[in-house]
Amino acid sequence: MITLRSEVLAGGFYFLEGPRWHDGTLWMSDMIGRKVYRLGLDGRTEVVAEVPNRPSGLGFMPDGSLLVVSMRDRTLLRLKNGSLAIHSDLSACATGEPNDMVVDQNGRAYVGVFSFRRETAPGYADASIVLVEPDGQARTVAHDLAFPNGSVVTADGRLVVAETFGHRLTAFRILADGTLSRPTLFAELGNVAPDGTCLDSEGGVWLAGSGSPYFMRVLEGGRVTHQVRIPHCQAVACALGGPDGRSLFCTTVDKRIEAVDGCSATAQVHVAYVEAPALRLFDSS
Repeated sequence: MITLRSEVLAGGFYFLEGPRWHDGTLWMSDMIGRKVYRLGLDGRTEVVAEVPNRPSGLGFMPDGSLLVVSMRDRTLLRLKNGSLAIHSDLSACATGEPNDMVVDQNGRAYVGVFSFRRETAPGYADASIVLVEPDGQARTVAHDLAFPNGSVVTADGRLVVAETFGHRLTAFRILADGTLSRPTLFAELGNVAPDGTCLDSEGGVWLAGSGSPYFMRVLEGGRVTHQVRIPHCQAVACALGGPDGRSLFCTTVDKRIEAVDGCSATAQVHVAYVEAPALRLFDSS
């Protein structure tokens, strides 16, 4: 396994989720700060939207407009021409709060809906994935997941979901109508609880190890090939981007801080440089 070094790009945030590289900058949600930011490679930030009900997952439609998960009112918002509007009301499908999300090349959004319920029985799960069509229609397409978190869409048409409480990556075939097939195991992760993820052009999934200082690259089957260790920090999410797609942006928070109101502004963005560039299924650069 190869260990990569990282450096701090920016700081002073509260809790950063959903990083996405788009249009030459890194976009990210500050869940506690209630803002969506753009971050340049020079470390300069710009607020692009304020989301009072906690922003989380981000994604871009084929026309370049931004989708933002708004957690506490269970909606999916769309930012277009500088204005936020409701793209989809998820309340009829979301039994818990929506969290992370990925948008495919057709403009279909797959939103993870989490639950904090835990039981002693191994493998217990009660969370779901909601599909939002480009016109805003929503329906549940997967059940019984153990806290779905970061998701990626692969080159061969699968949705790979990080199940945080299940300590695994789970794969679904995306069918022609957007429905998901029966789940299969992509990678068993031992004691690693995966959070935010991204995908490279060789099929490697980079993931944040929740509650740990580690970001790691995992191949299908579970082999870990690379890691980034950021001492005294807790890994949250990651994204591949930069001019050549080889910049791994890692969001972290102080290891003593959780995503709660009133926490200190300890969140940072670190960057490491990797071998395999981002997989780009459609133009998000």
